[in-house]
Amino acid sequence: MGDEKVKNDALQVIGMFQLLPRLVVFDLDYTLWPFYCDCVSKREMPSLFPQAKGILYALKEKGIDMAIASRSPTSDIAKTFIDQLNIKPMFVAQEIYASRTNKTDHFQRIHTSTGIPFNSMLFFDDEDRNIQSVSKMGVTSILVDNGVNLGALRQGLTEFSQNASRSEKNKQSWQKYSQNSNSSGKKDED
Repeated sequence: MGDEKVKNDALQVIGMFQLLPRLVVFDLDYTLWPFYCDCVSKREMPSLFPQAKGILYALKEKGIDMAIASRSPTSDIAKTFIDQLNIKPMFVAQEIYASRTNKTDHFQRIHTSTGIPFNSMLFFDDEDRNIQSVSKMGVTSILVDNGVNLGALRQGLTEFSQNASRSEKNKQSWQKYSQNSNSSGKKDED
């Protein structure tokens, strides 16, 4: 499937949802590309998973910001590959550095640099420990097995939409509760 076809399919998937993330964050190794950066040479020509580039183009066309959160111990190779693949301008933030823990620090930095709340983010990664820790921050997080693809995108947007709806309902319930509490308090004063 060519990049243009995938892009059009991704645009259709995105078009199915009214609530969209403000920022989509991708891991690199085994999420956007099918290898570990530290196992290849800078001289090699990298490639993305087959549907990744079309999905990136679709998100860009829809005006959804994108970022990278990678724990790569070879950030120089990762950045070289991003340049070689001509995808660097697509990302508003790139947090690529070695870390022995999960990616919560990466997300704190992304939040600080973009100002986008965690609950307005969607994250794709191939490691469950990253999914678990970042989810606790309020980020909708999707575990991918064979890289980001249209199925993962659909799943991510579905879960994001459900989380956003749930959050909005909770907010509305809280506002009603607060209004009722305030109005009942005023009656007691009279």
